[in-house]
Amino acid sequence: MALEDVRRFFKENNLDYEILEMDESTATVELAAKAHGVEPSLIAKTIALRLKDRNILIVTKGDAKIDNRKYKDTFKTKFKMLQLDEVLDITGHPVGGVCPFGLKNPLDIYLDTSLNDFQYIYPAAGSTNSSIKITPKELQLITKGEWVDVCK
Repeated sequence: MALEDVRRFFKENNLDYEILEMDESTATVELAAKAHGVEPSLIAKTIALRLKDRNILIVTKGDAKIDNRKYKDTFKTKFKMLQLDEVLDITGHPVGGVCPFGLKNPLDIYLDTSLNDFQYIYPAAGSTNSSIKITPKELQLITKGEWVDVCK
């Protein structure tokens, strides 16, 4: 279970983050924002993508859109999301619960600079009703993510 993988990841790395399990779904930015009582931009959405030679994750603010030109300039290829049926197999997390923690397979993680607009953000935590509250700097340290500017 993906939520348990995230718990194990936090425990193994001595990370003391409360996993917020909601009664309602947090599977979309809108649902997560409503459940947490915050603006959609504070939801950190994780997008699973395929480059020519590997799969990656990009974490952006909730209301951000990928800018195709910036993406292509950064990754030297067109924007291509993983197919829905591939996401669970590759990340270990279901669509709506994908996060950069407790991954089934090692993936390079990129963090869009749009996240730095906020003191705290809310990425998912491996299920369609869980998340954590974290600073962008802490997210970068935990994931060893690389900062990129790929959003509009």
